[in-house]
Amino acid sequence: MSNETILNQIKKDVTGNDVVLYMKGTAAQPRCGFSAVAAQILGALGVAFKDVDALSDPEFRDTLKEYSNWPTLPQLFVKGELVGGCDIMKEMYQTGELQELLKEKGVIAA
Repeated sequence: MSNETILNQIKKDVTGNDVVLYMKGTAAQPRCGFSAVAAQILGALGVAFKDVDALSDPEFRDTLKEYSNWPTLPQLFVKGELVGGCDIMKEMYQTGELQELLKEKGVIAA
């Protein structure tokens, strides 16, 4: 896959889905603890999300890092905007900020 093709796919993912989690593995079979926690947080909030295994293609992973300007996985996008990785998600979830963001963006009911 060319860099441009990958970029187009990422743009399509983040604009075509309210919530996208780029992770190691999938929500059903995460391949690292951080990705598992990120998927569990979204699951606990009842958020429907697209999970994308960014480990499947090293070129995809590198292009994603360039696109988001974020070096690690997982990466959570809400309505096209990068929210952050597992640590940020966990902190936002614990303080209620993540729930507020998801309500503001119309992803979960207010």
